[in-house]
Amino acid sequence: MPVTVRCSVRRIPLRRTEIERLAQRILGAMDEAQADVSLSFIGDTSMRRLNRQYRRKDATTDVLAFPMRQIRPRLTPHASRFTSSLLGDVAISLPQAARQARERGLPLQHELAALLIHGMLHLLGYDHERNSREAQRMQRKERAVLRAVSPVPALVKVRG
Repeated sequence: MPVTVRCSVRRIPLRRTEIERLAQRILGAMDEAQADVSLSFIGDTSMRRLNRQYRRKDATTDVLAFPMRQIRPRLTPHASRFTSSLLGDVAISLPQAARQARERGLPLQHELAALLIHGMLHLLGYDHERNSREAQRMQRKERAVLRAVSPVPALVKVRG
């Protein structure tokens, strides 16, 4: 299962191999171990542009997800729900993630792990904006996946 990681922000150096491994563990915890996913770590300007283009919101945000698969009804208990192994793309604003981590008093790696999980759940059809019941369902799943992949590895290089 390929995980592709791209980063256009140079001032926050990422450990791509660790991010790939964590993403694979997240997918495994979501029963999607064979899925392909693309992860893009971008700046606020690019994120604002994407958010404006796809959600009609002229502001930066922390994570956006772009699903690529069509969900189909289960025909048998063991049939795949999806028609392709390509799950989709997740874009994360590194500056926004860093701000949120500081505000919450958390290490950046924990905020990035939470955003990866959140974005991948969106790729699987979870949508906290639909209603409060769905928001609670998504939060429970986020917590369960985070527990399953903990401890979170160092995802950001320390500059010496």
